[in-house]
Amino acid sequence: MPRRSILLFAGACAVIAVALIAVTLVVLNRPAAGLQAGEVVSTGQADVGGPFQLVDHEGRPVDQTMLEGRWSLVFFGFTYCPDFCPTTLQALDATKRRLGDKGEDLQIVFVSVDPERDTPQALKDYLSTDGFPEGVVGLTGTPAQVKAAADAYRAYFQKVGEGEDYTMNHSLTVYLMGPDGKFRTAVAEELGPERSAEVIERAMARG
Repeated sequence: MPRRSILLFAGACAVIAVALIAVTLVVLNRPAAGLQAGEVVSTGQADVGGPFQLVDHEGRPVDQTMLEGRWSLVFFGFTYCPDFCPTTLQALDATKRRLGDKGEDLQIVFVSVDPERDTPQALKDYLSTDGFPEGVVGLTGTPAQVKAAADAYRAYFQKVGEGEDYTMNHSLTVYLMGPDGKFRTAVAEELGPERSAEVIERAMARG
């Protein structure tokens, strides 16, 4: 192979190597909403999660300490969601059942990104719907409180439309939080209950 061709080939390899390193760094540091399921990013720093001030579906003020002492699955959505939110809640219920005894101490936390409509009573009525898991904790608050909570979890949401028929775009990540209240891993709804349970079990085994 001519010397010029060898140099060109070596240069191309170097460029590809640099690109792969850059992509790897982006993947390791991308926002939580883009994490792949089972990808643990807990490094001793609160990259995902943190302080929040909200109210639960019983109207009681709560903060981040409600996550301490047990494992939690935190999910952002809204009660008028036509598809993703109901199917995700049902999938999480199936995941808990697959975990058996390990799922008994796993709480599901549903944070509304639509505080304009999702009052505590609206959340309570929604979560009592047949087919949804029992014991889900619904959280809402003022628009500022909801935004602060979503920002802490790097959860995206946006109001779309005007009037009574508006909807909400939002990210679909489910966040697994450890008994210390810190982020462990992301669980994607499309994994299905069996694989989601495996991801959670691995995280629980690590503590």
